[in-house]
Amino acid sequence: IPCVPWQSQTSGQYQRRVHGESLAQQAQSTSEGSPIKMSDNETVAAAPAKRGRRPGQTSKRKAKESYNIYIYKVLKQVYPEMGMSKKAMSIMNSFVQDTFERLAAEAGKLCKMNNKHTMDARAVQTSVRLVFPGELAKHAVSEGTKAVTKFNSSRA
Repeated sequence: IPCVPWQSQTSGQYQRRVHGESLAQQAQSTSEGSPIKMSDNETVAAAPAKRGRRPGQTSKRKAKESYNIYIYKVLKQVYPEMGMSKKAMSIMNSFVQDTFERLAAEAGKLCKMNNKHTMDARAVQTSVRLVFPGELAKHAVSEGTKAVTKFNSSRA
């Protein structure tokens, strides 16, 4: 049987073709686990079982992370009877993500300047004072201090 080596464009590995069929096609045509006989001296093991989902199996989608549930909880604390449209929720989610990224970047810069490897509450508090304007920074610092105190008291 004439065998012609050829290079796969996708994997870059050499495979052998026998009469126009690849080894994978030959393995599918033969029973699983039995070797493919190439010539008198040469045998090749059959291809492994198929990968992927089994018939009837559903795929799991990776949940996209967002602040939607937290925004909704705060909304219900402030205005229990009010709702929020999907577009408004998307805008609020983007706002919270942007604010978080700004505070984290500033706190990271502060840690780097002070040659520290761990971001602590003091770095976050300083970054809040630098990023937020005036009265908003004061309220944010007081709320953050209250949250850290509550967290530490529940831990002990």
